[in-house]
Amino acid sequence: MNACPVLLALVLTPVAAIAEQVPVRHREGRVHGFLVLRDQDDKIVASGSSLQSTRGNRVTSELSFHFPDGSLHQESSVFLQGRTFQLATYRLIQKGPVFRRPTDLSLNASTGQVNVQYTDEDGKTKTISERMKLPADLANGMVTTLLYNIDAKAPKTVVSMLVATPKPRLVKLEISPAGEDSFTVAGAGLKALRYVVKVDIGGISGVIAPLVGKQPPNTQVWIIGGTAPGFVKSEGPFFQDGPLWRIELASPVSPQARPARKE
Repeated sequence: MNACPVLLALVLTPVAAIAEQVPVRHREGRVHGFLVLRDQDDKIVASGSSLQSTRGNRVTSELSFHFPDGSLHQESSVFLQGRTFQLATYRLIQKGPVFRRPTDLSLNASTGQVNVQYTDEDGKTKTISERMKLPADLANGMVTTLLYNIDAKAPKTVVSMLVATPKPRLVKLEISPAGEDSFTVAGAGLKALRYVVKVDIGGISGVIAPLVGKQPPNTQVWIIGGTAPGFVKSEGPFFQDGPLWRIELASPVSPQARPARKE
């Protein structure tokens, strides 16, 4: 379940951190999960789902959130799980009143083709199409999958991500374990490992960004470990200068059955 939102960050420059492909320790399978998106006041702002299917080493994943006003956040990715995880294609759609700059970002990792369509402040639709040299460790649409597989004892894991600002840019994500937190399921106490995901802007921009309020806030993701790692929740922004939203698992609720009529 790749329930970790894309960090559409700010003023970006190439960074020097060394990224790496994550080895496959736990193979992905078929998933149909239900999600809920909450704000910092615990109010539900959107309902969502996580769908995933596999064919050989090829995994197709889709994460979507539908908002009451008709807004949509949808991430679709196809990646390979051989010796390491490798992204093949990715698409992000954010549209509707919730998003200050509606965006449609797509990439093909093998050809390097990147397309961005966005709406500017004047309401005009702009399109950017570029061929880029994309690294093999791109993590778009598969951050949570990578968290299942990274070495929990490693102090830091660095991967790459393509973001739209609106011009497409490559950034580094620094993933660090930050200890264990407790949670409960039906009254039973459990523990999840909390990861902090930081966008490394780098260069002069990275020095200036915290001073001018442009450093994007970190995203936090809670993962339950063991032989079958699983997603617990995540918290972070969905877009530039956006609020912190929390993604949680949701359970279906069936309508109550009517009591049987007495004859």
